[in-house]
Formats: sequence, structure tokens, C-alpha cells
Amino acid sequence: MPAGAAHTNSSALGLALPYWGGAAVGREEQRWRWRTGMDPAATAAASAGLLEPGAKELAARHLGRTAHNMSSSSLRKKSDLALLRKVPCAPLRRLLDNLQEVLLGTKLVLLFPAVILALAARIFHFGQEWVFVLSLIGLVPLAERLSFLTEQVAFYTGPTVGGLLNATFGNVTEVIIAIFALYKGKVVVVKCSLLGSILSNLLLVLGTSLFLGGLANLGTEQPYDRMQADVSTGLLILGVLCHSLPLMLRYAVSSGEHAVASWDAGLELSRACSVVMLLVYVAYLFFQLKTHRQLFEPQEVEDDGDDSVSQDEAVLGFSSAMIWLGVMTLMTAVLSEFVVSTIEAASKSWELSVSFISIILIPIVGNAAEHAGAVIFAFKNKLDITLGVSLGSATQISMFVVPLSVLVGWIMGVPMDLDLNLLETGSLFLAIFVTTFTLQDGSSHYLKGLLLLFCYVVIAICFFVLRQRGNGGNDGVNPGVASNMWRI
Repeated sequence: MPAGAAHTNSSALGLALPYWGGAAVGREEQRWRWRTGMDPAATAAASAGLLEPGAKELAARHLGRTAHNMSSSSLRKKSDLALLRKVPCAPLRRLLDNLQEVLLGTKLVLLFPAVILALAARIFHFGQEWVFVLSLIGLVPLAERLSFLTEQVAFYTGPTVGGLLNATFGNVTEVIIAIFALYKGKVVVVKCSLLGSILSNLLLVLGTSLFLGGLANLGTEQPYDRMQADVSTGLLILGVLCHSLPLMLRYAVSSGEHAVASWDAGLELSRACSVVMLLVYVAYLFFQLKTHRQLFEPQEVEDDGDDSVSQDEAVLGFSSAMIWLGVMTLMTAVLSEFVVSTIEAASKSWELSVSFISIILIPIVGNAAEHAGAVIFAFKNKLDITLGVSLGSATQISMFVVPLSVLVGWIMGVPMDLDLNLLETGSLFLAIFVTTFTLQDGSSHYLKGLLLLFCYVVIAICFFVLRQRGNGGNDGVNPGVASNMWRI
């Protein structure tokens, strides 16, 4: 086969290989020339609709984007490639292109210095509470960039695999924090941080979005798809049932109403429920990505002329996106370890309980980017996207991250269970109940959002008045002692 034919075929596949060496450089350079408009023939063909089959396939794969992707894209900026066209060295030009897209392509770029400051505070011992605060702030842009890079990889894998990537990387920050906390034996931190993420999405994010969206669209109806909301709330009800059973079993045994076969029956029940929850989550993914995909397709959003960008094609090569994804995941892991290791010092310094910091502060700051995107689309009267972000994230944490944490704890030998204690479980149950009741009629107004917000405020006040019992990250309860409470 002639060399020119081989180059044409490889270009038609739409592959973007690593940009170091040989034919890979040529393909990456061609992709970059298409983006910057430096190839007049390619630009004319695109304008006339004469795209190559691979390019057509890439352009069509944006149909598999989720509400989470749409929310994150509202915080991205269009890249100005005018200066890059003047760089004479092709490898340097491609490197600068990558750096601009990954580091400067977000409206949260001003928060990136917090990552460096957190590392400096840890190395030079500026104070553990400063390390905690700076690490939390640094996680905000990293979470948004992880979503961006996951979407870039999804352009090359298709909507189904892309959906699976979102199912695992959508809440990767919570997963990493949970794993580090389990490794250090801080079970209460894991439970409270995951509970706080669910409460934050259901009450704070959704409440703020419905309230501000209702005020911004007073004269228009705000409808949304009830079927998508019903699916998510149904899964959340199953999740709170699995949380309630170990709690009810513990109280039933301690009151003498029932007996159990072993002292760790609650732990065994939690692990069995976790397996069931993961199986249900797999069924939910099949439902969402295959049989009923049309229910979860995000609404089309018109270009309002601002600086945000909704990308319909990849701006990074596949290998470049994978490398950056690994780098950002590593940075997220480092800052997550800082958060877990300094949360007790911050609790003592601020005279707040670990429960309040884990349930209220960490989810608010850690999910700030996702929350902002949900509110932006509520302003645009696109409530299906807002519900997809808030309910989808809460469902993913409840049915995937929580049971995964239980099974990871099982592997580590840490007694992680689904028993959140009475106050926490009651708050979760009431939050899901109020959200389900609020979303039952298929339309919204600002008063619904205000009610959800005040529910969150009341719960936050409740955990604020709690004070730490004893020392340690478990609020005075040792996991081993907690397990011995099952002995009759």
C-alpha cells in the first residue's frame, strides 16, 4: 500500500495518537490544523459538510454526553489559538495547545494556585488547618478538569463506554477521599462525607437551582421530565432502606426483641446489602445507557454568546487525554490525603465536630464546580440538566460510592458498614422524602427551591450544635468498640 494511502486511511479513523515521533506527530498536527483553521481545504470541506467518516463519527458522539458533562462544560472557556498559530516549532506548539486546553480552559483557573499553596503549606508546616482549607479549594478545579478529561476520552470510546467512565469518574473525588479515610481507619469521616454529598446534592444544589431558576423565569413555566426524576428517587429510596436495616437491626437486638447468629451480624448485613446495591446500580447503568437512553439525554442549549463552550469534538488526542487524566487523578489523590489527615486538626482548631465538617463543609466546597453548573442551567430554564446533575450525582454516591466503600473496607479489614446512626439516617430519609414529594408534579417554581434550601439549613444547624465526643476521627467511637456493641 502506498504511503499516502496509509496516511489517508489512518486519518480517516480519527485517531489522535501521542504527539512524539513519526506518523503520530503527523496525525496530531493534522488534528491541530483542523482546529485552528490552518488547513483551508479541510475548513472548506467541513463547511460544505464533506467530512471524512471518522470526523463524522467524532462529531456525532457528543450525543452521548450526560447532564454532568453539560454542567461541567458551562464552566469552560473557549481557547484563543491565535497566538499558537505564530509558534514556528510544531512540537512546542502542540505542547502549548495541550497546556492551554487543560490548565487555562476553565473559568476556575484562578483556583489552581491553591494546589501549589497546599503543597507548600504541607512541606513547610504552615499549619494543618491551612493545609485543610487550601486542599479543599484546590480540589474544586481538579474535579472540573477530571470531568473535562473524562469527556475527552469518551469522544474516542463512544457514548456507552463514555457513560461508564462518567459512572466511575463522576464522583472520583469522593471515592479517593473515602479510600484514604478507610486506609487511616476513619470510618466516621467516610460515612459523614458521603452522607453530606447526598444531602448537598438533594437539598442545597437542587434547592438553590430551583429557587434562583424560579426567580429568573417568573413569567414562564419550568417543566421537567418526571420519569427521570422518578427513576433516581426510586434508587435513592432503595439506598436509604439499605442504610436503615442495619440501624433497625442494631436497635432490635439491643432491646431484646430479636437475637442474631453472630456478633457482627450488622456488618454482614451491610456487606450483603452493598452487593445488592451495586447490582442494582449496574442494572441502572444498563437502563440509562442502553434500553432507555432517551430519558437521560440532556436538553439542547442555545449558544448565548458568552465565553462558555460546549464542545462537539475532541480538543485533545486520546493518549494526551489519558496522560492528563492520570496526572489530575494523582493530584486529586494527594490533596484528598491532605484533607483526610488534617480534618481532625481543623476540627479542634475551629471547635467544630468532625461530623459537621464532613457532612456540611467538605461537600459544599468539594462539589462547588458541579453545583455552579446546575444553577447556571436552572437560570436557562433547562431543569432536566439540573435534575440530571443533582439527582444523578446523589444516586451515584448512594448506589455506587457508598457500597463500594463498604466492600473496599471489607478488603482492607476495616469494619465499614451502612449503619449511619439514628440522626444521620433520619436526616437522609427525610431529605429523600422531601425531594421526592417536591418533584412529584413535573413543574417547578421558586418556593419549592426555597423549601429545600431551608431543609438543608435546618439539618446544617442540627449538626453544627453537635460537639465532638472524645478524641479521634470517629467522634469518640472506636470501630472495634462499635463492632462489639453487637455482642448480646
